Amino acid sequence: MNLKKHLFILLLFVANICLSQTYNTQKGVEFSIKLIVEGKENGQRINNADVYVGGNFFRYSQIYGHYIIKAKVGDELRVSHPDFETVYYTIKSDEEIKILVEGYIENAKYSSKRKIISKVTDFYMLHIDSAKFYKEKNIEKSLSFIEKALKGKQPRERNASTYKLLGDIYLYWKQYDLAVNNYKLSIQIKKEKIIKFSLAKTLFLKGDLAAAETVFKALEKERLNYYDKIIVFEGLADIYFKNKSYNKAILNYNNALTIAKENVVTPKITDLNSKIAEVYAAQGKVVKATERYKNSLNLAQKENVKRALKEEEKVADFFNSNSRFDEEIKLRKESLKKTELSLNPKKNIKNDPDSITSQKINYKIGKAYIQKEAYKEAIPFLKKSIKDADVKKDIIIQKDATRRLSEVYASVGEYDKALKSYQEYVDLVDKLYIRKEQEIQQVKRFSKKISDNQNRIASLEKDKELAQSKISLAYIDQRLSEESNQRQRLIIYSLIGGFLLMCLLAYFMFRNIKQQKLANNLLALKSMRSQMNPHFIFNALNSVNSFIAVNDERNANRYLSEFSVLMRSVLENSDEDFISLSKEVSLLELYTKLEHNRFKEKFEYSIFVDENINLKQFSIPPMLLQPYIENAIWHGLRYKKEKGFLEIAITKKDEETVKITIKDDGIGRKKSQEIKTNNQLKQKSKGMSTIQNRIAILNDMYKERIVVKVSDVNANQEGTVVELLLKKK
Repeated sequence: MNLKKHLFILLLFVANICLSQTYNTQKGVEFSIKLIVEGKENGQRINNADVYVGGNFFRYSQIYGHYIIKAKVGDELRVSHPDFETVYYTIKSDEEIKILVEGYIENAKYSSKRKIISKVTDFYMLHIDSAKFYKEKNIEKSLSFIEKALKGKQPRERNASTYKLLGDIYLYWKQYDLAVNNYKLSIQIKKEKIIKFSLAKTLFLKGDLAAAETVFKALEKERLNYYDKIIVFEGLADIYFKNKSYNKAILNYNNALTIAKENVVTPKITDLNSKIAEVYAAQGKVVKATERYKNSLNLAQKENVKRALKEEEKVADFFNSNSRFDEEIKLRKESLKKTELSLNPKKNIKNDPDSITSQKINYKIGKAYIQKEAYKEAIPFLKKSIKDADVKKDIIIQKDATRRLSEVYASVGEYDKALKSYQEYVDLVDKLYIRKEQEIQQVKRFSKKISDNQNRIASLEKDKELAQSKISLAYIDQRLSEESNQRQRLIIYSLIGGFLLMCLLAYFMFRNIKQQKLANNLLALKSMRSQMNPHFIFNALNSVNSFIAVNDERNANRYLSEFSVLMRSVLENSDEDFISLSKEVSLLELYTKLEHNRFKEKFEYSIFVDENINLKQFSIPPMLLQPYIENAIWHGLRYKKEKGFLEIAITKKDEETVKITIKDDGIGRKKSQEIKTNNQLKQKSKGMSTIQNRIAILNDMYKERIVVKVSDVNANQEGTVVELLLKKK
């Protein structure tokens, strides 16, 4: 009996060992795999290789002494390192993988021909590891280590790897021109498939769609694994979508989706369904877009909270664009619950700062209620958005939510609260303007640092070329008698090459500076517009206050009604760089009427527009003319004893130019300056200084498109005339 019992236990033990040796080979199931990379000759473990599977990067585990990767059957493993050829391996099961690398010796110093000179501390790999460590933390430090890595004489494979890493650093910091240049340098040295993918992605982000398409189509002809095929089809589809070639985009997205489904690449299945929905939405195919978005929502909710929130935000925006406000509000409220859950310390969910925030969701819910004219329902969400934004120092959302809250209070008749909220909005705009000015200065300093580092790196490359030229010249000197002609040609070619290299470097620096200047100008214009609109509206609210102060309720109500129409038009145009001249004229007519209602006893006015002018053919920055009319009324006509006259005329100068004249017969600029109070003299006209800065920046960007001349009407310096010449866009 005991013998049978022992035999049974032995059989169970053997069966358990056999089962433990059965490897997982089920398709579509993800599992963990132990990966060892070591030198074949000496068995040294390599812990600084780049290991990728299905687009995911895996690091070496110092605890376990090997890499731990997650993969499925059929996935392609890629192991790369500056000191050995890239290794590709197809996953067959969850068994341990060991990759043996020939000729690898840790801390070896190599010659330019890959021969080991000596075994010393390899500072090159230390510099590369440091550059990777600082890549996403401090670009200046990361570039300084790249500079050190390039100083020594390294093999071609190492130089290719270094330029690839340099491209990755610039890509992360959105310096796309520099990233493209370094990827191309790396490809010139060593044609690696992974670098071509990085180049194609960067060209797309840079906006060079034709070049990106060329690289993706070239990759399409190479031997690719299933994940690379997904990336190629998706990349081409993204380009076609940008170019509005919707049918081609759908075709390529579907090709990628088919491969993703066959190989159970869940994140890509979600992304591709979402992108197909975007194409259908762009085509106006609402039913098909809704169906695809439904699929992507279901898939995203199965992945993680961050992905679900991202997709819900996209779908909610789709509902909003199609005026499906109830569905939008319902979905955003579900997102709001998820954000509150993710911030709950009792839940084990990481709060990613890049995820959709509660203040943004509350703001968009409030905005949706406003769009469906449910103003009272919008108020609590806008208040919550303002509160959360204040806590999280999100001044942009706080500003927008405060402005919307002011509009809602005005819509429901709570004008005191509307005025209070609007004053808070004005304060926030001033804070934002200061922050934007600081950001512009930071961007300038950041660009200069990057430019200086890139110049030093480029100089290292030139130094290497010059050193090589000296060696060649010394060798040629020995054979001067028989090869004098050849030596002369080499010198000339070297000089031409150096000159061309310097010209190319100067060109890239000039283009980078020009692009940065344009970005700075656009940011400055946006800041000035944000400052200009509150300045104008706050002045207009003072006019309403004056009627209320004298108990002129009827005029106050009528003025407020007309002012609300003007305010809505101004706010609608607040985010535009240019509006049509016809819109600007309509705004001026309404504004001048409002000012005339207040100062009827002070002036009359006329507005003349030449019928031969097609106002829609001319565009003008919004609120460009209003400060000049405001100055004419407040500083010229208001102080005149007898009744004055304001004349606004738009006439045709030639086929490409219109002339806008604002003329008053007021007391004139000199007398107006003399009667100002001491307090007024200390305060520089914010509206006029801002408008002058706007015109200066616009003329710099668009080559003298706007010309303004201000002069006196009469010889005794009474009256003022402003002449503005506006050219066609």
